[in-house]
Amino acid sequence: MTNRIQKARKAFEEKDVALARTAHTKKAIQEKAHGSEPHVTTGQYLGEFVYGAIDGTVTTFAVVSGAAGASLSPGIVVILGFANLLADGFSMASGNFLSERTQKDYIEKERRREEWEIENVPGGEVQEIREIFRKKGFKGRDLEKAVSIITSDKKVWVDTMMADELGLIESPKSPWKTAANTYFGFLIIGIIPLLAYVLSYFWQFFAQNTFKIAIVMTLIALIVIGVIKRYVTKKDLWKSVIETVFVGGAAAVIAYFIGFFLRWLVGLY
Repeated sequence: MTNRIQKARKAFEEKDVALARTAHTKKAIQEKAHGSEPHVTTGQYLGEFVYGAIDGTVTTFAVVSGAAGASLSPGIVVILGFANLLADGFSMASGNFLSERTQKDYIEKERRREEWEIENVPGGEVQEIREIFRKKGFKGRDLEKAVSIITSDKKVWVDTMMADELGLIESPKSPWKTAANTYFGFLIIGIIPLLAYVLSYFWQFFAQNTFKIAIVMTLIALIVIGVIKRYVTKKDLWKSVIETVFVGGAAAVIAYFIGFFLRWLVGLY
C-alpha cells in the first residue's frame, strides 16, 4: 500500500502519467484494499513536528528578547531559555498527547454506540444508510443494492456510519508518537535562538552581539522549518520558507514588543 501511494505521489509531482497508471492497476489497488492496518508514514507526523518547532522557536525567542530588554546576564538568559525549552516543550507535548488520546477514545465510544444500535435497532440503521446513499445520488434498484451490500458486512456498515453520518475518521497515528514529534520539534529547533547566548561564553564576537545574533538565528530556525515543510508537502521552496518566516516572524515580533511594553510598564512603578 505504501509503495503504491508513494508512486502515486511521485507521479503527481512529476506529472508522470505512465507512473500514475502503474499505481492504479487492478493488482496494485487490490493489494491496497486487502492490506492490513493503515500504514503511517513519517510525513503524517510532520504537522506535529512543525507545530512544536514553531512554538519552540517563538517562545524561546520571547524569553531571549524579554531578557535582553531587561538587561539580564547571559547566564540568566540561558537558565530561563532551557527551563522554557524543557518545561514548556513537555507541557505542549503532554497537551498534544491528551488531545489525541481524547479524540481516539471519543471515536471508539461512537463506534461502540453504532455497533450497539445495529444490533438493537437494525431497521433504523438500515434507513440511515439508505438516506446516506440517497444523498449521494443513488436511486431505485441501485440504491437498494448499495444498501444491501453495505449492511451485509457489519464492519463496513459501521465504518460507513462513522464517516458519512458522524464525520469521524479514525486516525492510525499513535498519540505517543504525535507527542514525541511535538517535543522533538520543540527542542531541536527551539534551541536555535538560544545558541547565541550559549556561544557567548566561548567567543567574544557572540558576547558583543548576542541579541542581534539571536535574531538572525531565529530567522534561520524559521527557514529550516520552512525547508522541512517543503520536504513533504512539495510546495515551492521559497513559498514554503516565506510563509513560515512570515507567520513565525510575526509571532516573534509580537512577543518581543509585548516584552518591551511590560518592561516599560514595570518601570513606571
